[in-house]
Amino acid sequence: MDEGPRYLVTAPAEIAHGVGGVKTTGTSLPGNPIVDKAVMAVTGGFLALFIVAHLVGNLKIFLGHGHLDAYGEWLRDVGQPFLPRTVLLWGFRIVLTAAFFLHILAAIRVVRRNRMATGDRQRPAKTGGTPVQRYAAATMPMTGVIVALFLVFHLLDLTWGTANPGFQRGAVERNLIASLDRWPVAVVYSLAVLALGFHLVHGMWSLFSSLGFHGRRIDNVRRVIATALPAVVVLGNLAIPVAILAGWVS
Repeated sequence: MDEGPRYLVTAPAEIAHGVGGVKTTGTSLPGNPIVDKAVMAVTGGFLALFIVAHLVGNLKIFLGHGHLDAYGEWLRDVGQPFLPRTVLLWGFRIVLTAAFFLHILAAIRVVRRNRMATGDRQRPAKTGGTPVQRYAAATMPMTGVIVALFLVFHLLDLTWGTANPGFQRGAVERNLIASLDRWPVAVVYSLAVLALGFHLVHGMWSLFSSLGFHGRRIDNVRRVIATALPAVVVLGNLAIPVAILAGWVS
């Protein structure tokens, strides 16, 4: 008799060892799955906060010429005179980089453990929610890879300048306009923003449960966050290349 669809449960380590009579499909992955999910949730939440702060900073381009450059200069000066110039900025960059790589490592372990638990490398875990939430959950690894690859280009383009012919060190506004005024870059940027939006939808939805927070009120809160935050991030970031290509910002 057909047993119906297989569902991903919350104890992959137990499944891998055959607890409860469930057939095993391979050896278990070393480590604690709860810790992996917690690391992914905490680092994901931290990165999401950075994404929002980064967006708020970039939107200063709409305030007029000089505002974005002034913001960039302020970031370099934060901590003075207590700390030397840019020390706090570089300290934050180190923490951000560590969070990014910890998030990737934890995500890889969670995905591998889930695949070992289901015994199917192709079929995603069964999930509820809206069509957008289901799509976001099913494409989580793919959107993560897209965002990571775009981040490399983003650094080459706007931090190091090797991918931006109009790059000028310290000229944040000029560099951003020179980058997104190229329509192929604007298209790639927009697609990456959409991928980030889907990644945030499932990430924000899963964050609370991964940290052990459950209940009707929690579900209502995370439903709002998982809808509003990705929408703000996507619309806010897409507004920048649209404005530049349309000539509203120059």
